Amino acid sequence: MTSANPWGYASITLSPERTVHATISLCTNLTTNQKPTNNTIPETWALDLTFTRSAEAQPSTPIQINLQQDTSPWKTLLQQTLSPPTPLLTIRFLFTSTPGYITRSDLIPLRFECLPGLLSAHTFLTPLQHVTPITSQSLTPSNLPQILSSSLGALVLSNDYSPTVLNKETNNRLGLPFLLPSPSTRKRIAWVQGREDIDCIERALNAAQALGISLVIIDEKGHWLQDPTSPWAHLREDFIEADVAPNEDFPQRIVDAVKGYPKPINGIVTISDVRLAGVAKACEILGLPTESPEAYKIAADKGRTRLLETVGAEESFVLRHKDDLEGVLAQNVELKFPMVVKPVIGWSSDCVTKVKNVDELRVAVKKASDRHADSPKPSTAVVVEPYVAGPEVDANFVMLKGDIVFADINDDFPSPADSANAGLRENFQETQNVLPSALPKHELEALQDQLRATLVRQGFKSGVFHCEARVRNSSVKYQDVGNGILDLVPANNQNSTDGATVPEVYLHEVNARPPGYLESVAVQLTHGVDYYALRMLLALGDAEEARFRALSHPFRNGPQFHLSVMIIQQTRRGIMRSADAAKEFLEKHPDVRENVVDYYTRKKGGDVLEGPDAASLWWIAFFSVVSRTSRRDLLERVAFIEKNFDYEFDPLDD
Repeated sequence: MTSANPWGYASITLSPERTVHATISLCTNLTTNQKPTNNTIPETWALDLTFTRSAEAQPSTPIQINLQQDTSPWKTLLQQTLSPPTPLLTIRFLFTSTPGYITRSDLIPLRFECLPGLLSAHTFLTPLQHVTPITSQSLTPSNLPQILSSSLGALVLSNDYSPTVLNKETNNRLGLPFLLPSPSTRKRIAWVQGREDIDCIERALNAAQALGISLVIIDEKGHWLQDPTSPWAHLREDFIEADVAPNEDFPQRIVDAVKGYPKPINGIVTISDVRLAGVAKACEILGLPTESPEAYKIAADKGRTRLLETVGAEESFVLRHKDDLEGVLAQNVELKFPMVVKPVIGWSSDCVTKVKNVDELRVAVKKASDRHADSPKPSTAVVVEPYVAGPEVDANFVMLKGDIVFADINDDFPSPADSANAGLRENFQETQNVLPSALPKHELEALQDQLRATLVRQGFKSGVFHCEARVRNSSVKYQDVGNGILDLVPANNQNSTDGATVPEVYLHEVNARPPGYLESVAVQLTHGVDYYALRMLLALGDAEEARFRALSHPFRNGPQFHLSVMIIQQTRRGIMRSADAAKEFLEKHPDVRENVVDYYTRKKGGDVLEGPDAASLWWIAFFSVVSRTSRRDLLERVAFIEKNFDYEFDPLDD
C-alpha cells in the first residue's frame, strides 16, 4: 500500500455564499490479493479531502470546483457534512480500478461500521449496479469533479485519524471479492412471520434492499408491517395477510399465499423455529430452493436431535409425556445427578431446569411436559440429559454444500442455574456472550468438526445455523479472576493439545436459522458477516452462490474488537416506571456510551416485570459492549454496568 503526499488543493463552491477549502491526498493500492492465484479482490484506491477553515493554509493555487448546479451524491454529502463553520475533518472517497457488479450496495457503511475515528460512512451505489473502473492514473485537476462523482462511497473521519491505520483498515475491511463478473437480477422473497417490531428485524430488511431483493411479508392481519403508510412500509414491497399458525395446514397456506401473489416469488424465508419445517415443505411443493423439511423437523425437536448424537447417547432419555417418567424410574435406570430437563421444543432456555434428585426431576418433567401442551403445535415430550459442567458456547456456522465457509464461536458465560447451589427457581437464561471465544484452538476445532458432523447427520447440506453446546473435558473453566469478574482460566485437568484427554462436544440444540437478532448484529459488527443477508441469498438457490461466498468473508485481520452481549435479567416483580432504562443509564454514563455499539430496552415504562419466576424469559435490556484493548478490559466494563444499572419500578404484591 502507498500513500502519497498532498496531490493538490481545492476550493469548492457549494453556493454563492459558501466555499470550502481542502487538501487532497491520493492513496493507492489499498487492497491486496493475499495469494498469487487469488485475483478476485478488487483493486481499491482513495482520495482524501482534508478540510480547512480558510484558503490561507493552501500553499499553491487551488483547483477551482463549482458545484452550485451539481446534483452528484458527493456534493450532497459535502452540503450535509460541512455545515458552517467548516469542521476540521477528512472525507475519504473510495474507488476501484476493477470492473464488476456490486455484491450489495451498502457494503462500505456495513464493513466500516465501528471504525475508530469514523463519523459516518456513505454509499453512492445502487443495488446490483455495474461498477465502471476508474484508475488513479486517470486523475487530473480538470476531471477531479467527474472522478469524485464516480466514487463508490465515502468515509467521514475526524481529523485525529491516522492515514496509515486507515489504509490498513481499508485493506482489512474491503479485502473480499465485493465485485462479481456476472450480474444478478432483482429477485423477490416471501418472508414468513415478520417479527414483533422493527427493533428485531430492521437490519435484515435493510440488507434485502441492498441486495436487490424485494420482500413480501406474510403474516397475520394487523401486523405492524401491513400498514402501507407506516414509517417502515418502504422496506417491503407488499404484505400478504395469512394465518401463520404452525399447524398441519400451515405449509399449504403458504403455498396458496405465494401462488396467489401477482408477481413471481423466487424464494421463501422464515427465522421462526416452529415454522422452519413448514416453510421448507411449502418450498418443496412450489419447487423453490430449500433444505429437506425432515432435516428441519429433526433440528426443531431436541428429543430427536439428542437421539441422533453419539456423545451422551447413553446418558440421556426422551419422554413422550410426563406420565412416562414413572416407568423409567421403575426400571431402576442409573441417574447421574445433576441432570437437565427441557421440553423438546422451545427457545431462549425457556423452561430448562437443573435438578439434583428424583423429587426435583418429577417437578421439572411435569413443568416441561405441560409447557407446550396447549400451543398451536402441541408437544408434551421432554428431554432428560446430564448436566455438563464444561464451558458453554454459541457456535454459528455458514455452510454451503457441506463445507463450512464461515464460523463464529463465542463464549456463553455461566447462567444462574450453573451455580453449584442452584435450585429449581434458577434458570439458564444468558448472562453474557463474549466474542470471540477464549477456548483453546484445539477445542474450537473440535467444536467446528463435531457440530458440522451433527448438521450433516441431521440431513443439512447448506444453511446458516445457530448451535449451542458445552465442551466436556475442557482444558479451561470459569473462575473469579479478581474483583468478582468471571473468565476462563486453565482447569489443570491434564487436558492438553497433545490429545491426552480429548474434548467432547456435548450438543444442547441446533437452530437451523441465524442466531437471535442481538447476536446476529454482534457478529456483523465484530466480524463483518451478515447472517440475514446470507440466509436470504441461500433461499434463492445456486444462482446466488457467488454472492453468498463473497459475503461470507470476514474481516481479513480477524474480529475488530472483543464484544459482550450482556443481558439485564428480571430480578424483581413490579411495574416498570423508568421510560427507557437502558437509554437513561447511557445518558447518565457518557463514558460507558462510548463503548456500547448496540443496545435495546425490552421492558419499558408501564410494562409488567414478572421477576425471576417469569413464565417467559424476557430480559429488561441488553448492551453490546466492546473493548479494543483486551478481553479483561471488556469484562471490567461489563462489570461496571452490572453493578450500576438500575431502574425505577412499582413493586407488586405477591
